[in-house]
Amino acid sequence: MSHVNYDVIIIGGSYAGLSAALQLGRARQKVLIVDEGLRRNRFASHSHGFLTQDHVDPAEIAAEARAQVMEYRTVEWVSGRADSAQRHIEVGSGDPSFEVGVRETIYHSRRLILALGVRDILPDIDGLKERWGKSVFHCPYCHGYELHQGKIGVIAGSPLSMHHALMLPDWGPTSLLLNQAFEPDTDQLHALAVRGVVIEHSPVMAIRNHADVQLADGRTLCFSGLFALAPFELSTSIAQQLGLDMEQGPLGSTIKTDAMKETSMPGVFTCGDAARPMASVALAVGDGALAGVGAHRSLMLGTAARA
Repeated sequence: MSHVNYDVIIIGGSYAGLSAALQLGRARQKVLIVDEGLRRNRFASHSHGFLTQDHVDPAEIAAEARAQVMEYRTVEWVSGRADSAQRHIEVGSGDPSFEVGVRETIYHSRRLILALGVRDILPDIDGLKERWGKSVFHCPYCHGYELHQGKIGVIAGSPLSMHHALMLPDWGPTSLLLNQAFEPDTDQLHALAVRGVVIEHSPVMAIRNHADVQLADGRTLCFSGLFALAPFELSTSIAQQLGLDMEQGPLGSTIKTDAMKETSMPGVFTCGDAARPMASVALAVGDGALAGVGAHRSLMLGTAARA
């Protein structure tokens, strides 16, 4: 079944998608937001580092943002997963149009914004999943301050964990739990020593209580908080369906964009965690605003098809 035409369809209704919708709603464009309700930071009870919203429950930020955006009469919301997206070229004008499938309904638009978000691929450590976003984190800027300079553990996943280990002493005394992920070379050992990082070689067996790490040698190390690398993947295959250019980062691929957040496919814009390797609510909101403006500008000026 087909449905009404929109100026812009936004796939993803978290911080980036809502920010894009706000700009477009204020430009009086007809917008549809499609969202399946799986915010990346749904495991965290507090958001940090976002002006005017520091320490606020991220669910409250998202709910208030949605309420404000939906005050604009040209903005609509559909709850569900966008399963497919196709692009067509209008005969004569060369301008693109898009079809987005949500369950059995096809929605049509002149432009498309992907605020898809990503899924974190968590380390397979007993007790870690249950503590993700609560006492086990990935972003020192988001959660380091609230550890109040207590002891911090970094569970290594690869040599990239050196970055965490060298950063975190600014937030508290830090131990690097190698967990057989890699062995620091001479230069790395020197850098860790300069930062006062303690190295633990015994493998991690489990995490218990708040952030107590049980090691294979029988010891239990107690921390105020833990940090771990989490590779990520896009939350849907829509970018692949559209054949968008990607950029490979150290932990996963993001969708390549230009300065106005347009992808390699004319008429398709992207924002938020799917478009940048560094994630935060503040960055997602800024990214979304730029994508919304970029999409509106594209509607005003027209986008001729490119090969």
